[in-house]
Amino acid sequence: MNVLIADDQKDMLKILCAYFEKEGFTVFQAENGEAALDIFYREKLDLAVLDWMILGVDGVDICKEIKASSAVKVMMLTAKSEGEDECYALEAGADDYVKKPFYPKALLARAKNLTGFQNCLQVADIKIDTHAKKLFKAGVDINATKTEYELMRVLSQNKGAILNRTQLLDIVWGMDYEGEERTVDTHIRRLREKIGDGLVKTHRGMGYSIEVGYE
Repeated sequence: MNVLIADDQKDMLKILCAYFEKEGFTVFQAENGEAALDIFYREKLDLAVLDWMILGVDGVDICKEIKASSAVKVMMLTAKSEGEDECYALEAGADDYVKKPFYPKALLARAKNLTGFQNCLQVADIKIDTHAKKLFKAGVDINATKTEYELMRVLSQNKGAILNRTQLLDIVWGMDYEGEERTVDTHIRRLREKIGDGLVKTHRGMGYSIEVGYE
């Protein structure tokens, strides 16, 4: 799923992006209202997480514009604590309203509920259980390592998109990883030995993808 996260607090933006990317969302980030609207009109979004007091066009006005022409779900983030502020945001079309400070994992859980984000994915005969963090082939646990599981989950939740080594390293290994990029190739090879050769596609000079359908 594609999510827009708009917040002019860079530390908050970085934390939220990391949490959503770790769960397999494709994240687009904006530090002001104009950039957020540009992303909305340019990309196919499933969810927008908007800071009310973002610089430029504020979160409520962004929400109104999104809701006027799409079915994108909107979560409003705000330090405002008055009940009437919450009513105002909801009347503007927001689907959820989250007061700061908040626990990022709780926000992520609410986002999953709001978008219907699946806890299990099926890719051909491979089941990806994101709750147990396991891979099953034809119903049998293939004993995937944590890294193999994460690679399969991320590629599956970005079906059809080509992810390069840098993107996979940032999401699976973390943005502070300082090792060799080729480690991605090694783990992809080991993953293929367990799930079969046909699911993970190699795009020379570009990266990897999964392009078969899943439920």
